[in-house]
Amino acid sequence: MTNLTQNALQTLAAGLIAITLAGCADMPDTNKTSTIVRDDFGKTPDGQPVEIYTLANAKGTQARILTYGGIVQSLKVPDKNSNYADVVLGFDNLQGYIDKSPYFGALIGRYGNRIGGAKFTLEGQTYTLATNNNGNTLHGGLKGFDKVVWAAEPSLGVDGPALTLTYLSKDGEEGFPGNLKVTAIYTLTESNVLRIEFTATTDKPTVVNLTHHSYFNLAGQGNGKILGHIMCINADNTTPVDAGLIPTGEIKPVDGTPFDFRTPTPIGERINNPDPVLQYGPGYDHNWVVNNPAGQFGLQARVVEPVSGRTLEVWSDQPGLQFYAGNFLDGTITGKEGKVYTHRSAFCLEPQHFPDSPNKPNFPSVELKPGETYRCVIAYKFGVE
Repeated sequence: MTNLTQNALQTLAAGLIAITLAGCADMPDTNKTSTIVRDDFGKTPDGQPVEIYTLANAKGTQARILTYGGIVQSLKVPDKNSNYADVVLGFDNLQGYIDKSPYFGALIGRYGNRIGGAKFTLEGQTYTLATNNNGNTLHGGLKGFDKVVWAAEPSLGVDGPALTLTYLSKDGEEGFPGNLKVTAIYTLTESNVLRIEFTATTDKPTVVNLTHHSYFNLAGQGNGKILGHIMCINADNTTPVDAGLIPTGEIKPVDGTPFDFRTPTPIGERINNPDPVLQYGPGYDHNWVVNNPAGQFGLQARVVEPVSGRTLEVWSDQPGLQFYAGNFLDGTITGKEGKVYTHRSAFCLEPQHFPDSPNKPNFPSVELKPGETYRCVIAYKFGVE
């Protein structure tokens, strides 16, 4: 993926334009400047108001972000014929996210993915966490960052319209130690990149692993399965899991397995092929060990939807990439515009640290100490071919 990486990096680093604030909530046409607009989006059961911010660039690409869970509620991007479609799953109202969302579009924390046995030991002290996934902790527990209301500050800068979300996770929340101050900045650039920059600080040693959990279908949300999407993942290795999807602690090569996406491959080509070493059951819901040097921002994955021509590149500085192919979508959820979300009708690409890292000393550390700053950058770049 060397040439792909160089070309995409040049595009990401392309020149920036000046932008001005406008007061129209409609998606701008190509003659307009970038905008950011606030609207109400209901209230939580305890009465907290929730807002939705619409970020739009001058080209017409649009991202709508909730203060509830930092959720990307809608993301409209063009196809090869300049037709726009919403490419992320979700709901038209707040109650859908509260009642039945499998983390659609959410900001995930304190710890993205699973912590085995819902406990870990840090600096000699064992912490017991909330359990919400077969005896494990998934995506921060019963009330993770996806289920809280964040403080919001919109802005317009040289990079594009931005929304800064902040939240204080108090010491002991869901069992995690330390008062954790978290900031997430969403920016929509003129080159059709939705960039998310996380920072966090703590007053007590703790563990942190933040990520983003949009469910993508580049043909348009609710428009069929994603098995024909062409996937490429920049990873030579993955982390095998047990029956509970907890990593065993091993790191194994993808050679000769259904997990080898180093060359462009349809998602559905080998999705039902069992693999006794790397995979528990058919489907993808696993962590890939990306090839980029530790802490270096680089291309992790690229996806193409052949009919629409839409492309998605995922860039990050994180050591792992969780690829989930919608195995647990089963047609029981009706989302935006009355669309029914069926089995494997979306995929997730979540840059992050490895699952269960607090219990795997050979995995990259997720510990954050007082005086340090946690940082994570994720960029979703959309294009056409």
